[in-house]
Amino acid sequence: MAKAPNIIFVFSDQQRWDTVGAYGGPIGVTPNLDRIAAGGVLFRNAFTCQPVCGPARAALQSGRYPAEVGCWTNRRRLPPEEARLAPGLGAAGYQTAYIGKWHLASCGERGGPDDYRVRPVPPELRGGYTDYWLAADGLEHTSHSYDGYMFDADGHRREFPEGRYRADVLTDWAIEYLRGRDSERPFFLFLSYVEPHHQNDHRHFEGPRGSKSRFGDYPVPGDLAGFDGDWQEELPDYLGCCAALDAGVARIEGTLEELGIGDETLLMYTSDHGCHFRTRNREYKRSPHDSCLRVPMIARGPGFRGGLVVDELVGLIDIPPTLLAAGGADLPTALRGRPMQALVDGTADDWPEDVFAQISESQVGRCIRTHRWKYSVQAPDRDPRADAGSDVYVEYCLYDLEADPNERRNLVRESGLADIRVELAATLKRRMVQAGETEPEIWPAQ
Repeated sequence: MAKAPNIIFVFSDQQRWDTVGAYGGPIGVTPNLDRIAAGGVLFRNAFTCQPVCGPARAALQSGRYPAEVGCWTNRRRLPPEEARLAPGLGAAGYQTAYIGKWHLASCGERGGPDDYRVRPVPPELRGGYTDYWLAADGLEHTSHSYDGYMFDADGHRREFPEGRYRADVLTDWAIEYLRGRDSERPFFLFLSYVEPHHQNDHRHFEGPRGSKSRFGDYPVPGDLAGFDGDWQEELPDYLGCCAALDAGVARIEGTLEELGIGDETLLMYTSDHGCHFRTRNREYKRSPHDSCLRVPMIARGPGFRGGLVVDELVGLIDIPPTLLAAGGADLPTALRGRPMQALVDGTADDWPEDVFAQISESQVGRCIRTHRWKYSVQAPDRDPRADAGSDVYVEYCLYDLEADPNERRNLVRESGLADIRVELAATLKRRMVQAGETEPEIWPAQ
């Protein structure tokens, strides 16, 4: 019987897919991820199922869509019974470890008894990570780029070393875990960085010192050029954050080799959502555009080798079954995604030709994305922070991604594409029902 692989899941926050050179963009930001992709598997078309931090994390830990588990906006607690990832791997014999940003415990009033942004997360709200815990529910609230703290399993505060960059500290502590773990059992480490997320209270992205000069002349992505937003000022530091994560991945890989477990460890890297730099709405995400929805996704290790590029559309919703399958764990029937191993080994013959996303906080929205089309609807009479969904939606956008990959021309009112909208609306309704929602009415844009 094959030995169960160790699993390290590296999760960035708000990272665009095109910051990774392996996706065809300018090189220089992520040489280590590019190298990993060259020897592993690059998922060329990967997407979040909800472009907001907490909801995306809820989907990863539960394997279900955010609205299904009551986490369609930030500051909504993941019900303990909905945690399936860590408990599933734990039941299969894995040590389960979590380091970094959690974002799934706090709810209620700010500063109230259920607000854990700057307090230790109690064990029952840790999603089943029972063997090792070093985290903060609101890491962007307990830290800045060069100062901060998290909490250990006993609720003790652990301070960042003075002058150490935040992403480097999390990497340091991940390496500390790798060297001190129980070597007799396989481990599952979920490493959740806050970079390259903007620093909320400073209202800026905070890359390592020197980022502005290092990346000041970086080519501007096509979906940003010509738009106002704040990318002109913020993009260099944003890229500096991404480069710091890339260097951290290289250090982790070096530690695995030093420990002699590199070949038996699956490493997977992705992000919760992308970033549009205030070009599509008043902040950085919460939009149906690819700048928000599309994320990097790379894996290398047992079952994920050979420099393969997967073109099928995949999403964060497919990660829980993929990791559970990699660990030989049972796959709960409640899971909405599929193991991506079938795309790697060529056994998938009915993989979906679209991905589905729920959108909140800026709108009560729903979206599907195919290889060619982006189709989105929203419920203008619903409260985007209070309502999980609606019985009636109105068409919001339609983009032809072959002709307009940067999504600059909204075709939702083009009369010649009425048949396309009808077809996409039917697909969207089917996807919503599959996600546990009631089939809605969809009205044409006025």
